[in-house]
Amino acid sequence: MLILSLIIMAVSWAVQATLRSRFRTYSMTPLSSGMTGAEVALQMLRDNRIYDVEITCVPGQLTDHYNPADKTINLSEEVFYGRNAAAAAVAAHETGHAVQHATAYSFLQMRSALVPVVSVASNWVTWILLAGVFLLEVTPLPLLIGVGLFAMITLFSLITLPVEFDASRRAVQWLERARVVNREEYGMAKDALWWAAMTYVVAAIGSIATLLYYVMMLFGGRNDD
Repeated sequence: MLILSLIIMAVSWAVQATLRSRFRTYSMTPLSSGMTGAEVALQMLRDNRIYDVEITCVPGQLTDHYNPADKTINLSEEVFYGRNAAAAAVAAHETGHAVQHATAYSFLQMRSALVPVVSVASNWVTWILLAGVFLLEVTPLPLLIGVGLFAMITLFSLITLPVEFDASRRAVQWLERARVVNREEYGMAKDALWWAAMTYVVAAIGSIATLLYYVMMLFGGRNDD
């Protein structure tokens, strides 16, 4: 398990490093249309006939997200004001989530329904698993509860994958169809979003591996490797 964890950590670091490098490069590429990320998001909303979603600017880096609770597309300052391929890609991706919401995309609905449960599970799962490991010789109940909570977190990670990939698909298709980007910028946007999606893939794999480790421990198959 230790070796697998180290491999996953190394892959995660490599993906994150590549993602940062690509975004840094694509952020230095001026968008031929001259549009800001906020303008890209607004046009994509209008093209999809969505008029009840607000676009806001939030502080920080990599803080871009869509909030289905209040229907807001929250873009970081560098994306909101940016006039480059990276900003266009991120803005279109987050707007893709708004389109999913407006069209009742099933996986987004499932993920939203799991948010309250996962929020509670995330706060307690580490302590419950730790208690479960120490008390395993006495009773398997705490570890069983911990495994159940971690299974919910893993399920959330898996459901997140189609949500993120679909939002990126909608983004790149619209960017090309609306002619917001030229051929070169389209390739940059598609590449940036692919690497961003890979971070979710690695996270899901890591979550599955951890879950299997505790399941094996629970059923007496612990490997002290």
